[in-house]
Amino acid sequence: MTERHALTDAEYGRLRPLLPSNEGKRGRPYTLDHRRTLDGILWVLQTGAAWRDLPPRYGDWRSVFDRFNRWRKSGVWDAVLAALQRQADAAGGIDRALFCADGTSVRAHRCAAGASKKKPRRASRPTTPSAAAAAASPPS
Repeated sequence: MTERHALTDAEYGRLRPLLPSNEGKRGRPYTLDHRRTLDGILWVLQTGAAWRDLPPRYGDWRSVFDRFNRWRKSGVWDAVLAALQRQADAAGGIDRALFCADGTSVRAHRCAAGASKKKPRRASRPTTPSAAAAAASPPS
């Protein structure tokens, strides 16, 4: 029985060859296995919880976060997504006629919706006593 936020064996089987290995890795080798780390990352992303609230069964939250962040910076996530998309496309799993972008959560400024833009207020010139007296006197 799999946990609610955990990868299935089939899902992990597709991801495993796409993930970095310890071979040729400089520095400290991965101590947590990738599957447990991925399950921890998915738990945080799916629940919206803070990294510090990660249950101990996924390992130390700092290790899970560090790997997530390192893979983000090094482009591992982009490479995994691109590889999965290529696999799906080769298998005929992508229907390009159904492509759409959902903008329901994209916030736009009110000017983008056609509202008038705010114009800066023109500063009024200060009136000095001599200018006021000259303005009140009849023209010469």
